[in-house]
Amino acid sequence: MCEDCGCSIIDTVPNLAPNTAVDFQSFKQNTLHDNPQLNDAKTIDVIGKILQKNDHEAEHNRAHFDKANVLAINLMSSPGSGKTSLLESIADLANSPFQFGVIEGDLQTSRDADRIKAKGIPAFQIQTGSACHLDAFMVHKGLHAMPLAEMDVCFIENVGNLVCPASYDVGSHLNVVLVSVPEGDDKVEKYPVMFHKADLVLITKTDLLPHFDFDIEAAKSMARRLKPNVDILELSTKDAASVQRVVDWIEFKRKMRA
Repeated sequence: MCEDCGCSIIDTVPNLAPNTAVDFQSFKQNTLHDNPQLNDAKTIDVIGKILQKNDHEAEHNRAHFDKANVLAINLMSSPGSGKTSLLESIADLANSPFQFGVIEGDLQTSRDADRIKAKGIPAFQIQTGSACHLDAFMVHKGLHAMPLAEMDVCFIENVGNLVCPASYDVGSHLNVVLVSVPEGDDKVEKYPVMFHKADLVLITKTDLLPHFDFDIEAAKSMARRLKPNVDILELSTKDAASVQRVVDWIEFKRKMRA
């Protein structure tokens, strides 16, 4: 995990949901940690300031998207869960109801952005270096590189990680979390902060269900215990109908904002 973002103690910060203020004074007074380095008041104060600045920039990003009437969707998952494959499949649909672009986040390479551009979709690659998540400042740079006037939806494909991205508001309107069948059905319970932030949970690579011991109903039940009103869809990018259901969900949310 990155050394400069404080992600190793971020799970102790209260009220990290997007648009929710954090009581940093209470945080500083009440947070204790076995690691002396993480008990240092200066360290905690720096982390608090980072989060406050990030939240302010996230609101600025949302204002940009709102002004352009663009729905911003933060895609989060482990590496290899199928975020880029989903976007490619949406691009391949014959009758997609919206135009979209993608802000890509990876530690290195532009491979994902290149894959999206090969489909004729505008994409901007952010290489985070050692950072294990996108933050609002990185996304702000990306959104200025996107043709927002020509877009209805902007996907923010976060760095593959089920921990830190959940704690950083990037300025999106919706959070979509993917969990793939090969990962196992226990990931929802193991990474509750991530799934608690989800507006939609996508259970991906369902065409592999015959080959893995994955209890899909147990995974759904765990997700709904964490967030009772969360939407859940099953997805295989080899099945155009399941991709269409994801597109229909996005279009419904987009029309709700109109």
